Amino acid sequence: MSFHKHVLNNGLTIVGEISPSARSVAIGFFVKTGSRDETPEVSGVSHFLEHMVFKGTPHRTALQVNYDFDRIGASYNAFTSEENTVFYAAILPEYLPQAVDILADILRPSLRGDDFDMEKNVIIEEIGMYDDQPMWCAYDNAKKAFFNEHPLGNSILGTKESITALSRDQMQAYYDRRYVAPNITVSLAGNFKWDDAVKLVEKQCGSWPTGTAPRGNIKPVEPRKYQQVMTKEKLNQEQVFMLAPAPAADSPERYAADTLAMIVGDDSGSRFYWALVDPGRAEAADMSFHDYEGTGSYFTSFSCEPENTQDNLALIQEILREVQHEGVSDEELAVAKSKILSRVVRGSERPMGRMQALGMGWTYLKTYRSVDEELVNFDAVSLKDIRGVLDRYPFDELTVLALGPLAKLE
Repeated sequence: MSFHKHVLNNGLTIVGEISPSARSVAIGFFVKTGSRDETPEVSGVSHFLEHMVFKGTPHRTALQVNYDFDRIGASYNAFTSEENTVFYAAILPEYLPQAVDILADILRPSLRGDDFDMEKNVIIEEIGMYDDQPMWCAYDNAKKAFFNEHPLGNSILGTKESITALSRDQMQAYYDRRYVAPNITVSLAGNFKWDDAVKLVEKQCGSWPTGTAPRGNIKPVEPRKYQQVMTKEKLNQEQVFMLAPAPAADSPERYAADTLAMIVGDDSGSRFYWALVDPGRAEAADMSFHDYEGTGSYFTSFSCEPENTQDNLALIQEILREVQHEGVSDEELAVAKSKILSRVVRGSERPMGRMQALGMGWTYLKTYRSVDEELVNFDAVSLKDIRGVLDRYPFDELTVLALGPLAKLE
């Protein structure tokens, strides 16, 4: 594999990892904007805009966009997170020119008023759909409670009220501010020719407007000891989330934090699994590490019968206290490393996986991290590193949110 980078005159960055043995190529346009970049007046606009990008351009209707992707057999989609909006496609190498043309074209959308009004109804329906999913509803509200005033607590979807009030001109203004060339990274991975790819992107994107799209409030989240119960009597299970601070995306401690989360709460063979899932105390119980720009968090969650909630909550808190004070064992560390190394390798075998890793790595760190480097970094995690991250980011103060039939947590 070989890595390449090029910056266009307007500031758009192109990064690529060539794998001659691959049979496909993946390309993604990473726009560094998401819900954390929104004000309350435009809550949900990043995700709404992701939808609008596929509704047509001055050169293509929405139908033509879909037809042109299908004609080259592309696997394509987009997603919006707290920090990024990403548009991507995986194709056979011979169709890279067409894929670049389509993706670059839709990133200059028409944002027609009629399309905006119609898609607004779709977004409102989507918000309602997610509100009906207990796990998602609990997650979104737990995140909001944990981050509190921090912009990472902003809802990705927004609310029915914010989307209803949003105007097409507000979206256009947001687009003009955030979708400037220096705020976009194009990532490629797989079987392609670098010089040809640069020419393709430069032809389609070289005239895009330049500018700055600063991101404010880059700061760590403070621990928040807080408990909230959201009662929904019609639900059959209780969904519980417990959040705590963790290292940021650019922290060397992220490797130890990811490993620790695997030991404590992987969906198989972790402490949570053996204590809650295997004996049937809970349907699911896990811990995951989420890293962001400037901060990070551990997300612990479980779902169970309401009558088991309090005992399970106490059991998880006891496990966290035990890990906090006693650390983890050599055997647990070795097993976690095996799982993570396998995950990294398997993800890297698909151009789509490497394209996303490459794009995210460059967006956050402005550096290239090869698969081998990632393997070395995870393999180097020691018990001392785990102790260090536990001391720096203790589980002492947790934000707890429960959603389900219960009226309170004792």
